[in-house]
Amino acid sequence: MKQHVVSALVENRAGTLSRVSGLFARRGFNIDSLTVGETEDGSISRMTIAVSGEDNVLEQIIKQLGKLVDVIAVRELEAESCIRREIMLVKINAGETSRPAVIEIAGIFRSRVIDVSSSTITIEATGDIEKLNGLLLLLRPYGILELARTGLVALERGSLVLSVSELLIK
Repeated sequence: MKQHVVSALVENRAGTLSRVSGLFARRGFNIDSLTVGETEDGSISRMTIAVSGEDNVLEQIIKQLGKLVDVIAVRELEAESCIRREIMLVKINAGETSRPAVIEIAGIFRSRVIDVSSSTITIEATGDIEKLNGLLLLLRPYGILELARTGLVALERGSLVLSVSELLIK
């Protein structure tokens, strides 16, 4: 199965998230990540939905999403034409002896140490999924105590735009 990223501009009101995610569930798509936040216009939110599934089923979902009252615009973001990022917080078991190695690994991945205790280090990392998974792979031997990820956010590269102002111009 292929991973797809769908971006949708939706009305910022109660029930919208439930209707959109329900459409994916009814079609048998598992949502790998779902990120929602306000756009430059507070009455509109951008949803970034990462899903795995067949191309032809996704086409139908996008068409059906476009028909929902709360959905203003929707499109799939192709990997080569968009920027994808995620933020991760990871708390590592790091006593006095392992702390320097954990800090060095964080530095290699351009991550920030944001909290230190006598037995743990918490790291903040931002990047694409492959970078974050690589960081986790190197940190795992030290003991991952907690992990929180935001889910994927994505925007199209260059002059490609999915925004309210673009829709109003057309």
